[in-house]
Amino acid sequence: MSFDDLLAANRAFAADFDLAGFDGVARAGVAIVTCMDSRIAPLHMLGLEPGDAKIFRNPGGRVTPQALEALVLGVHLLGVDRILVVPHTRCAVASNTEEELHERVSASAGVDATWQQFHVVPDQLAALKEDVHKVTSHPLIPDTVEVGGFLYDVDTGLIEQLA
Repeated sequence: MSFDDLLAANRAFAADFDLAGFDGVARAGVAIVTCMDSRIAPLHMLGLEPGDAKIFRNPGGRVTPQALEALVLGVHLLGVDRILVVPHTRCAVASNTEEELHERVSASAGVDATWQQFHVVPDQLAALKEDVHKVTSHPLIPDTVEVGGFLYDVDTGLIEQLA
């Protein structure tokens, strides 16, 4: 398998590229922390366009130390004044145990994967509230920044604010 299809698609994309010279500031003032799941189109689900938001993705859409780093930079250097934390329904890290993920990855890899931590989420609502609190209590994210916790439904495309 090669990357030829993706390189061809990139050339088509670049043919009418219009973000040259853009300064990287989030034009809509939005930052989104969400899952890596390919069913999520972070910009489109909120009616945004490229350049409007900063997006940080990881398994489960968790607010990790790296996500907090990105959010602090976004708030202070890139015009972010609204932060959405958005996990989703039917997420693998929320619907499997650590043991189940170890078994599945080990079977796929053909080697023992029990040493790899997957940070499962046994209670998405509790995790979402915890993650929103991590953001709102961070000393470098001022109270003027609006922070919300949402759940994206991969079957309807809707998000619901839960925290």
